[in-house]
Amino acid sequence: MQTFTWKRIAIATAALSLAACANLRMHDKSWTTLFDKDSNLNGYTLVGDANWRIQDGLLQADLIQKVGPSYLVTKESFADQEIYAEFWVDSQTNSGIFIRCQDPKKIGADNCYEINIWDTRPDPSYGTGAIVDVAKVSPMPKAGGQWNTLEITAKGNRLTVKLNGVVTADATDSKLAKGNLALQYGSGIVKFRKVLTRPI
Repeated sequence: MQTFTWKRIAIATAALSLAACANLRMHDKSWTTLFDKDSNLNGYTLVGDANWRIQDGLLQADLIQKVGPSYLVTKESFADQEIYAEFWVDSQTNSGIFIRCQDPKKIGADNCYEINIWDTRPDPSYGTGAIVDVAKVSPMPKAGGQWNTLEITAKGNRLTVKLNGVVTADATDSKLAKGNLALQYGSGIVKFRKVLTRPI
């Protein structure tokens, strides 16, 4: 019983710590809000045919009308940046955040850096927490069924990914220097509670 109680306290403390960090980011004027509960989707262009919408203060999608993934792509282009996102997915969700995309009308791992969110990817080495075809993750963490934080740093040719405060990918790659950011819906259910960025 004592072990269980301390475990619950540790989980609650970690949750409060994440909430406090998010609150500090929201009040730090160096951060730009790409999405929060007061946002609209005017800063994005829809690519593909998912039912992206704002519902109950969350940005979410859970259905594709036609075959193929769908993206919300920022109208703004970014170079060196930090990204902070809070997201919820189910265990089958295929999602991710794409950065430095070269063509805002055609999103893919060949012309963007794809930070993956996909717990059931057939090749788990590039699953949740990885940068597809750039940095593998081992062991792959699980994001399904809970709220998660994703922190992405892209500075020059250095790319770093943290999931829930733990580094999952750290790579050097000079293929892409600047481009749009895209939120992906491939399958399952995805919800974003916050998406923030700032230049570095």
